[in-house]
Amino acid sequence: MKTTDNPIHMPWLGFGTLIPDKALTISATKDALEAGFRHFDSAERYKNESEVGEALQAGLAAGNIAREDIFVTTKLWNTNHRPERVEPAFEASLERLQLDYLDLYLIHTPYAFQPGDDQDPRDQDGNVIYDREITLLDTWRAMERLVDGGKCRAIGLSDITLKDLLPLYEAARIKPAVVQVESHPYLPETELLEFCQEKGIVFLAFAPLGHGMRPGLLEDPVIVDIASRIGKTPAQVLLAWALQRGTALLTTPKTAARAKENFDISPLPQEAFDEINSIQTRQRLNNVVNTGVPGFIPQVNLKRKTKH
Repeated sequence: MKTTDNPIHMPWLGFGTLIPDKALTISATKDALEAGFRHFDSAERYKNESEVGEALQAGLAAGNIAREDIFVTTKLWNTNHRPERVEPAFEASLERLQLDYLDLYLIHTPYAFQPGDDQDPRDQDGNVIYDREITLLDTWRAMERLVDGGKCRAIGLSDITLKDLLPLYEAARIKPAVVQVESHPYLPETELLEFCQEKGIVFLAFAPLGHGMRPGLLEDPVIVDIASRIGKTPAQVLLAWALQRGTALLTTPKTAARAKENFDISPLPQEAFDEINSIQTRQRLNNVVNTGVPGFIPQVNLKRKTKH
């Protein structure tokens, strides 16, 4: 399947590093590199950039792989949206990752939080404290200056809707290279995908396996039946579907065996691809796009929705 036929030469199959355990972050990142992954997605928010950097440096040295052979992304967190905070946040991420340039830097969400060291600022009632004094375009202008400076090859956005993307796209001097959003057969985001394809933006799907939620996509009867017919696992079927419809994707295998499984993707027969496109269930699993706060929508609500 395709690897890097996009303007920024980003491998379509990426390894996401949202792993709470630091030791597991190191081992899983090394295993992914060994399995063949060359695209690594991290974030200031994950609080493990140092471990990702350590694993990449060790893996590059052990595998005789050049820096230019890997594509590394990280993300600006919501508390650093003020223009004067963007470059220091970028430089701090670079240092933690042990890199001298970044292939891609994303605005993690389009929501600005109260600036400061607390990643999750809350008022006395437990509500997020948003920063209403700046706009997303203000932050984007600072992102553009990072590209001008040469240490950042491309910029983009994460957890954004088409409605919020459109005005930014029109106003941007440097257009977004990538849009990263939750996407899977229950949330195909077709309209956003079509816009990205029309504008030459890479659509990068996170949670292509539905966050591994059970019950969920991995147990969907259509997916399970296709996997049985073609001799692949349900995960391999879901990843193949995502690639086949023209999206890049992120997956987070935590063992060497799973990394090899998730990297072993081959095209689906057309009838299988069409079957998945015909799935009628519609579920968003993470509410971050509406609040800026990452968090799963309670599973009990998902179950109730699927009964209608």
